[in-house]
Amino acid sequence: MASQEEKQAQPFADIFNEDEAEKSFLLSKPTCLIILGKPGSGKKTLARKLAQIWKCIFIEALEVIQMNIHEETEYGLKCQELLFKGQSISEELVTEMILKKIESPEVAHFGYVLSGFPSLSEEYMTVSQQIEKIKNLKLKPDFLINIKCSDYDLCQRISGQRQHPDSGQVYQRNQWDPNVIEKCKKDKDQHEEENEEDDEEQEEEETAEDPLMMSECLHQLVQRPEDFIENAEERVGAYKDIMLHPLEDLMAEQDCQYLIELDGNQQPDDLIITKITYAVIVFFNKQDELFRVLSSYKLIAHRYRWRRSRWGQACPVALKEGDIVMGNPDLAVSFLGKMYVLSSPEALKTFMLNPRPYLLPPMPLPPCKVLVFGPPFSGRTTICNLVAHKYKGKV
Repeated sequence: MASQEEKQAQPFADIFNEDEAEKSFLLSKPTCLIILGKPGSGKKTLARKLAQIWKCIFIEALEVIQMNIHEETEYGLKCQELLFKGQSISEELVTEMILKKIESPEVAHFGYVLSGFPSLSEEYMTVSQQIEKIKNLKLKPDFLINIKCSDYDLCQRISGQRQHPDSGQVYQRNQWDPNVIEKCKKDKDQHEEENEEDDEEQEEEETAEDPLMMSECLHQLVQRPEDFIENAEERVGAYKDIMLHPLEDLMAEQDCQYLIELDGNQQPDDLIITKITYAVIVFFNKQDELFRVLSSYKLIAHRYRWRRSRWGQACPVALKEGDIVMGNPDLAVSFLGKMYVLSSPEALKTFMLNPRPYLLPPMPLPPCKVLVFGPPFSGRTTICNLVAHKYKGKV
């Protein structure tokens, strides 16, 4: 009764516990998404845009291969060796690299957007086995995003793709076909005069930046063999025969509020990204993820000032290892509204990949140092050993 009376006596008491809220966030699971759809439906483009906006890790076969080669990892050296011999990289090696990336520290903190897995190729694992791998992941996907597009529209889009040999950039028909470009311009001319002026300014900027607008680049574009209409139809048919039914079973098992279906004929513009982001925040109630995204900006709120962490200028990475090392102001980083000062570039890189291990209990505390002195044979060594054993210290 006394506790209830105390609560009633303080109706305006703030029950928010900042330490508990921070601990709750550090223990929370990051948002993870997987993009599904037919070959050429735009899975990779959408996944890349989502990863950029949602500040999570983009995972895709080609991206993982390039990353391992660039960082010269064990997998990267194997890939280089195979490529130098003129051989293709096996599905088994690609799958291992993707699963290894999903288990990395940065993914454990930021989450991921996975595209291109399960793979249509069953050289190493069947589609059912790949889906079983997804179900057994430590960080399971929270959202399934399915891009839907009719076979005819998809094949027409794929057959209209052209590639620039030097840069490797792939362009859609509305970026290189003069007839389609002219038609788009006429459609824009039907808008109001104010909108026309804005559109013209944007077109001038795009024209200046896009090398395709220069006539000398248009004749260099080539059509890849996989983009021929007959090959595109064959890939779409193989998808429907091999992968469609297992994916439908996977989507049927998913909670409908965590399944997002998009029209593949629309561009992955801000409207679609906003729709997905809103669904993630509202349905999954991941407001702490929203706060994490906002914390990367200069100000969280108007007239808000960043605060120091509870360790002041001490490096949290060094404290976790039992050392007191003052941080370098040039290596400061903000996280959840607080400033952390790291002691070295290596500590900064480790902390930015995943700060959670250095902030979760047991909290990093300054190590206690004890000096035992006295006359000879007074038992100094015995006391030191007992204290070290009791408090797990070093003599």
